[in-house]
Amino acid sequence: MVAETARAFAALERQAQVLMSRFIAAGHEAVSPAAIQPARYFLDVVGESLRARTYVFTDPDGDELCLRPDLTVPTCRLYLERDADAQLPAKYCYNGAAYRFQPQGGDSTHPREFRQAGIENFGDPAREAAEAETVALILDALRAAGLKGEQLRIGDLGLFRALLKSVDMPERWRQLLMHRFWRPDAFRAELKRLVSGANQSIDAQRRALIETLDNTDRDAAQTQVAAYLDAEGIELTGTRSLAEITESLLWLAADAKAAPLSAATAALIDSYVSIRGPALEAASQLKAIAGRSGTDMSRAVETYEQRLTLLSATGVNLKDAEFSAEFGRNLEYYTGFVFEVVLPKLGRASPVAGGGRYDRLLRQVGAPRDVPAVGAAIHTERLLAAINGDGDAT
Repeated sequence: MVAETARAFAALERQAQVLMSRFIAAGHEAVSPAAIQPARYFLDVVGESLRARTYVFTDPDGDELCLRPDLTVPTCRLYLERDADAQLPAKYCYNGAAYRFQPQGGDSTHPREFRQAGIENFGDPAREAAEAETVALILDALRAAGLKGEQLRIGDLGLFRALLKSVDMPERWRQLLMHRFWRPDAFRAELKRLVSGANQSIDAQRRALIETLDNTDRDAAQTQVAAYLDAEGIELTGTRSLAEITESLLWLAADAKAAPLSAATAALIDSYVSIRGPALEAASQLKAIAGRSGTDMSRAVETYEQRLTLLSATGVNLKDAEFSAEFGRNLEYYTGFVFEVVLPKLGRASPVAGGGRYDRLLRQVGAPRDVPAVGAAIHTERLLAAINGDGDAT
């Protein structure tokens, strides 16, 4: 058993060396961010799904820490340690362990501790070109390691954001639908709720509370919600903070007074998220959505087409690439283009690599402003399993 573990580790290290050599040759500096991180940076930015799977603990000094669930956020922090004002562009690469709780138990394709070999590009204003470069480099590294038969899957949160901005609805609904986007079932349920009348799903107990909340005084509302939870014996457990619960209740209070979302607007949104098919054919469907109700998505669609042109120019074969409008990966810090590299034998739940654009993340972890950023990581255990032919979709 010890010898088998040693051989597996040696195989991973040899594979990582191949990947890292490709990244370094492409101009990325090798870095090694700390495995233990301040928990607040992750819990605030990764989203509910990954937040619930992050290993969080308190050290003897009372500081809340976590084992990094990915290496992008630690690399952002390392960049800001070197350049606090985020003035200079930088490219980094890394190879290290990440840690996530697996609700169904760990297995060979979803271990609790796994390795990521990845790249990050900070401060490059040529956004679409940087995205194409990132995808091309990841695919090049995968092939250098011996991978064959991969498929590229892409999405674009920028398109969805442009659609929401162009239709008539309260701003809080745009934020709510954007927040739900990463969970398709929850998203469709929310869209249905807004059409049927946002106040219809509020139970009598919550309605009695929200009708007394003052939307103009967040602090007073939070104090009132805390007192209510205490009186009802409801403990703050799980992934939502008191501030998040209060904000949700205040939105419900505002929703109770709002007119329902129009059926035509909901149908338009549903038509968009239902788009799925060859990436090269998706532009015509996107233009049809934009033109059907006069929505101004033209700039976002042009960006999508420009990205495809740049991907082709870097040598990425788009013939079998798929675009899915509801695809956004499972990390809520992404803001635009996203992609994953998948294999049929592993399935979409076990991508070999993935990444995308996250222009707001650096500000969220300490930068004075938003900074253009794009990156991606390879799941090296899955890559090795795929190359060895022993991958399993479960």
